[in-house]
Amino acid sequence: MSSANYRIRAVDDLGAIDASHWDALVERDGGGNPFLRHAYLHALEASGSVGPDSGWTPQHLTLWRAGAHNGARDEQLVGAVPGYAKEHSYGEYVFDWSWAEAYQRYGLRYYPKWLVAVPFTPVPGSRLIAADAAARAELTAALVVAARRSQQSSLHVLYAPPEQIALLHAEGLLVRKGVQFHWRNRQPQPYADFDEFLAALTQSKRKKIRAERRQVREAGVTLERIPGAAISASDWSFFYLCYRSTYAAHFSTPYLNLEFFTRLGRSMPDNVVLVLARRGAKRIAASLGIVDDATQPQPRLYGRYWGAVEDVRCLHFECCYYQMIECAIERRLAYFEGGAQGAHKLARGLDPVETYSAHWLAQPQMHAAVAEFLQRETASLEHAVDELGEHRAFRKTQTDRP
Repeated sequence: MSSANYRIRAVDDLGAIDASHWDALVERDGGGNPFLRHAYLHALEASGSVGPDSGWTPQHLTLWRAGAHNGARDEQLVGAVPGYAKEHSYGEYVFDWSWAEAYQRYGLRYYPKWLVAVPFTPVPGSRLIAADAAARAELTAALVVAARRSQQSSLHVLYAPPEQIALLHAEGLLVRKGVQFHWRNRQPQPYADFDEFLAALTQSKRKKIRAERRQVREAGVTLERIPGAAISASDWSFFYLCYRSTYAAHFSTPYLNLEFFTRLGRSMPDNVVLVLARRGAKRIAASLGIVDDATQPQPRLYGRYWGAVEDVRCLHFECCYYQMIECAIERRLAYFEGGAQGAHKLARGLDPVETYSAHWLAQPQMHAAVAEFLQRETASLEHAVDELGEHRAFRKTQTDRP
């Protein structure tokens, strides 16, 4: 498929694309989101966490523009869509199980479907990665054409920015809203420390957080934040044990393997921070955060995975929220993203933030039915977000709220 000076290529192995070319494109797109870097996405494939055996078969779309270099014709990577053929709906965090069940009731095949997302993590970011507006428009049209020509039931673009969602909506995709909870540093003068952040909260929320942190200390637990380059093989092995324990507690199987995490530590050490909890000399819990490149104007910390081998009251809040917020304050980061779900995050200084996805279903009647469903869901969600906003942890009289 091609148009004018552009050529579209499907790619089923990210290793076939030069990492420097991919990362240069991500950088031109407004880069810095570590989940879109070649090292991150390729680690998923190279470790086997993503692949046919996992139900995530790489199905990336790339856009190349013809040009000339030193008198010779060449092609430049100017667009990319990280995509996967999915045989199930696990690991997405934008739930479409009811749509799959509706297909089944009518004797229709829902899987495989085409998913555009970062596997296993509900992190917002560019999905139509492009060097410029012209390339993005070409890429958007090509993605929709490819979806319509494919044998897959549907196309789903998850956690894309609003401007990209608008492009997809103009091509006929349905828009779905969701909600996450993000912590925002104070602007224009960031918090000096955790106590200054607490001072911005209502008295009841401030008292609750202090009580929760005190319970962890009184249980004899100490916390350490370890930057990526200092994480040892033993630390990674212990973290993975904790990560697996979280899934085991829910009678589930972890999506990622130890090789993925160790690859991440080797290839992206500046983007990783590990929180370790100890009682005496014994490690008892761990949580992992991913950090934006320091060059970004509003860098973020993303809280991702956690687990514990001993049960300590409030340790989850300490490892997953308070240590991450402290880290964000110390590094003067603009945001900490706490991931999907969990209205309990409101009481800990995180605010509701709307997220967006776009969906197209090949079967016209199903597309129309989902459109009606989304209308009702959106009205309900917007009402819920308004209500959540009324229960922010911050003092209403505060004039310098984030």
